Amino acid sequence: MKRVTDRVSNPFGMTAPGEPAVYGYGDANADFHVLGLDGETHGGTDRGVPFTGTLAGRRIQETLHAVGFAAEPYSDAPELSNCYLSYLWLSPGDPADLERYADAEIRAVNAHILLPVGDEALSYVLTEFTTQAQKLPHDAARLHATEVRGRGFLVVPVREPAEWEPGDRPALVDRLEALLDSDYRQTKGVATTVG
Repeated sequence: MKRVTDRVSNPFGMTAPGEPAVYGYGDANADFHVLGLDGETHGGTDRGVPFTGTLAGRRIQETLHAVGFAAEPYSDAPELSNCYLSYLWLSPGDPADLERYADAEIRAVNAHILLPVGDEALSYVLTEFTTQAQKLPHDAARLHATEVRGRGFLVVPVREPAEWEPGDRPALVDRLEALLDSDYRQTKGVATTVG
């Protein structure tokens, strides 16, 4: 596959309508895209890197390291492979105005697997990228580490990391390892047909 860009921070050159902005970060050619809510909730407003500086960020990064996406268990500037991190709202402002940036970034990365973190990111992904929004609860705790077929994506909801219980991290690691051991790249075509 041709590399989209070698830049790991804001690889698509987005300009946020407000500051401080936490732009997307990681491998822009990734098959796995982790979508959190915002820098205040999941970290990064001080560092400009999603999922840094918070308990939620530490737990997400530790999980990514466990499955081989991150070179270290935690870093303020993680070295990621096959994984991209971004937020539904990349800067302070009107959420309705900010969701278009998330939509553009999700489509630009074009990952096979979307991992929405928390209820709001899950609700957005279920509504915009699946036909399951009316059928499934918009509850990341209930759907944590399950698979939801989407329109062009497989969705793996992630419970709010700051609220993880003892079995949540292992369940997510197991799900990601199972996907990595499968031919998950076929899910894009299947999801487009079925979803």
